[in-house]
Amino acid sequence: MTHLYGIPNCATVKKARVWLEENGVAYTFHDFKKEPPTAEFLSGCLKHVSLDVLLNKRGTTWRKLTPESQAQAETETGAIALMCEFPSVIKRPVLVLPNQVLVGFVADEYTRIFQAD
Repeated sequence: MTHLYGIPNCATVKKARVWLEENGVAYTFHDFKKEPPTAEFLSGCLKHVSLDVLLNKRGTTWRKLTPESQAQAETETGAIALMCEFPSVIKRPVLVLPNQVLVGFVADEYTRIFQAD
């Protein structure tokens, strides 16, 4: 089963959802605003992608955090707690497949992944 995590009004999430729908890929969408991620979910993602990939330090939410909160992200445990509290610091979308996690949207990557099925 394919799961897509993100925020509905995020432009990149919208592009990913359109791509999935146009290519007939069945998926379940999880809205981080309505279903904040759990530490277990984020730990699972970090088994497939690095923290540098999952944590968005370039966005508005990150820039609005206090230096103390930003410093929390220096450890994996601290970063996970920060992402649970502020899901908007997670790079989006997060595509979760049975044995793979992809962060962000690149049409060519989606094509490669789903054509292999």
